[in-house]
Amino acid sequence: MKSPNGTPPRTSWARAAGLAKLQQLTEDQWTRREAAHQERVRTYADPYLVRRSAGRKHPVEDFLFTYYTQKPGQLLRWHPGAGVVLSGPAATARTDWKYYRAADDAERAAAGVPDGVPAVTVDVERFLAERREAVQFAGIILAGTAARPAQFGCFGLHEWAMVYRQDKFALRHEYLTLRLGSAGTDKVVEENRIRCSHFDAFRFYTPDAVPLNSLSPSRENQRDLEQPGCLHANMDLYKWAYKLAPVLPSELVMDCFELSWQIRAMDMQASPYDLSEWGYPPIRIETADGKADYVDRQRGFADAAQELRGRLLQELDPLLTAAARQQPRTAAQEGTP
Repeated sequence: MKSPNGTPPRTSWARAAGLAKLQQLTEDQWTRREAAHQERVRTYADPYLVRRSAGRKHPVEDFLFTYYTQKPGQLLRWHPGAGVVLSGPAATARTDWKYYRAADDAERAAAGVPDGVPAVTVDVERFLAERREAVQFAGIILAGTAARPAQFGCFGLHEWAMVYRQDKFALRHEYLTLRLGSAGTDKVVEENRIRCSHFDAFRFYTPDAVPLNSLSPSRENQRDLEQPGCLHANMDLYKWAYKLAPVLPSELVMDCFELSWQIRAMDMQASPYDLSEWGYPPIRIETADGKADYVDRQRGFADAAQELRGRLLQELDPLLTAAARQQPRTAAQEGTP
């Protein structure tokens, strides 16, 4: 089946996913959304870029731009997500963007784009062909985490384990001081049960702290251990979101970014570092009141993260359906009808 101009239609992913119609955004609609997104990003990105140019560091507000691989320029690019057709002359500039292309006749008709009006869309089929495993792995992590009960007994001790007996090892943040000093920090680690389930926190433990963790997180068991009470698992919603750009809408990516930004602040407030001069009062998790405060905030973030996790899974659902139906056939399958 071909479009009237002889071009093969590109809507098979949408049909496979059960989508009946594509959405059109006119140039006025999508450029307003693009501008609002860029203003939102600059609230966070511009101060970071000023600090970077001046050679200054910030222990909280630099994190999302230095730990994660998404850079400010990439975050500034607004994407409508899969299943959307952008119309108008300004849209043609996106044909040079990765995973974008001109909408074909079938897509234009499905979205209701008038004849003669330029239109582009995200090339979902190409994205799935090249990024299928990333889409499916994100689905596994997100769905598995959402289904598990939240655990609230870690008290942020992962940050303390990262500097346990640090005098023997390289300093993690050499420009920060420990609120309780080295000996006091080590004592907190030794007097508390450490149960971190997140590999990307656990991998930064000092060697002496590794055997103190009651779990052994690894990249291999990540899909089995991630749980929705974990601050780092909830920060990582931002990672899963931006890794799936441009098939996810940028507004959702920024919702994940802002939650991650808030969690980072709490994570560092509960850390062993003295951040009072940066305007972050400590959450004293070495005390009973501090532990209670930590858990209360942790529960709030877990609820917010579960809502975002559900939205991510909702956006991914048609893509996962299409990816499953477009799996490459194995040699054994080639001989079957």
